[in-house]
Amino acid sequence: MSEQHPEQFPSYADRPQQSQQQPTQSERPVASSNGNRVATTAARTQTWWNETLHKLTLHARVTLLAAVAVGLAVAIVSVAAYITVRQQMYQNLDNSLILRASQAAQKGVLTNLTNLRTASSDALGLSDIRVGVLGADGSQFAPAKSPLPPMGNDELQIARDQGDQASLRTVGVRNGGSHFRVVAVPARFCPVGLSDECQADSDFLQPGALVVAQSLGPIDQTLHNLGIVLWAFGLIGVIGAALAGNAVARSGLRPLARLTGAAEHVARTEDLKPIPMTGTDEISRLAMAFNAMLGALAQSRDRQRRLVGDAGHELRTPLTSVRTNLDLLAQADKRGGLRPEDRQQLLDDVRAQMDELTQLIGDLTELARDTPQVRNAELIELSNVVEDAVIKVRRRAPGLEWDVQIAPFPVWGDERLLGRAVTNLLDNAAKYSVPEGTEQRSDGQPVGHVTVRLLDGVLTVTDSGPGIAEADLPHVFDRFYRSSEARSRPGSGLGLAIVKHAAEQHGGMIYARNVPGAGAQFTLWLPHAATQTR
Repeated sequence: MSEQHPEQFPSYADRPQQSQQQPTQSERPVASSNGNRVATTAARTQTWWNETLHKLTLHARVTLLAAVAVGLAVAIVSVAAYITVRQQMYQNLDNSLILRASQAAQKGVLTNLTNLRTASSDALGLSDIRVGVLGADGSQFAPAKSPLPPMGNDELQIARDQGDQASLRTVGVRNGGSHFRVVAVPARFCPVGLSDECQADSDFLQPGALVVAQSLGPIDQTLHNLGIVLWAFGLIGVIGAALAGNAVARSGLRPLARLTGAAEHVARTEDLKPIPMTGTDEISRLAMAFNAMLGALAQSRDRQRRLVGDAGHELRTPLTSVRTNLDLLAQADKRGGLRPEDRQQLLDDVRAQMDELTQLIGDLTELARDTPQVRNAELIELSNVVEDAVIKVRRRAPGLEWDVQIAPFPVWGDERLLGRAVTNLLDNAAKYSVPEGTEQRSDGQPVGHVTVRLLDGVLTVTDSGPGIAEADLPHVFDRFYRSSEARSRPGSGLGLAIVKHAAEQHGGMIYARNVPGAGAQFTLWLPHAATQTR
């Protein structure tokens, strides 16, 4: 029970005294409690149904849905057919009764009580009909040895009004042995013993009503048989629908079962072979999407294996060199040591190899982020990124001439990744603009030339080197790919791969070509910030 403070309780001080009386049983608010109980029961039933339905398999759901749908359709059609047939049979019976009663009242044979009382209904061919006359004063007359038809207020009102209307009503209980359809039409009857007087003078006729009661036993039996037939065919229809739904579910879900088996096989064996498919339905489209996913997984796994294999190969070289130099130092120390200049050269080699190893690990880490696009992108100015990269690379390659033209261009992206990509392009151009084995000239003249242009989001970097061999152009952006001319130069073969990776993540493009009269030219295109939605 919840706690209440005294001031939160309702006050009765201002209520009239009679309101303090105990309410009677009929005044108690039972409707509200009943409504809440019904709502609670309905909510529990719905919850149970949802839980039960969710536990079923898709096959069982399709079968149940087909059976329920056909069952509802059969139920609606059966009820409509039953009501239509019932209404039509009653309508035909009513029209026949009114017509026959009216004709009998007009002819005056049955309204002559002498004729009526001396002849039985069997003699008149009315074995399933009860006939009688009701006077305006309530007097009742029937054929000899025949029961009276049901007579009540409706029939008495017809006898008294003497209008042109007839009354119709149903009396008794179905299948109870006394179920009748009763019709009463206005009539003027001739009392007993006054047949001649009534024929001579109509004033002897008295107001009344001719009452005819038709037994509804045949109609009830017909409707009963119709109900049995409808129930039987409805049940057969539901069972047939369930069987058909089961067959349809089994046939329609067979491709889905194969797809499920293929997915389980992939999860169990890691075999990424596509599954065979036929057709153009929704399940076939799902199979196509599943095959596309398997293809993407296979490519990703191949890239991963190739990356691990190439990384192991590339890491082995600097690690072997470092180990060799360290072994030389250890052996030299055992023999008395090296000369200072030789020792310093070995240490410089070890330091250079460690720098190369550090750069290689950083490149591998960058390429391992195999995401489709940049996350947490921000608005950056590409010209600032290019300018910072030029300053950094120019400091490392002082013997080169730099021709730089930069125009502002905003983009959405990762400033760190774009800066690394641009720096790799400039490092690559600086490395190949200096001929191999060439040192800085003593007269201060540049030994190479690098051209950098940033116009309308297109960054071009052109070096003054020998260019790229035609056989190597399609592979310059592959991971760990190095041409025969580049194997003697330092590097891991990942710099241009990182450039391509950055361009793809930012929705851009990168391509390489040779420029007549110069060297190799790399072109990086990035979309404007205004054309991208974030």
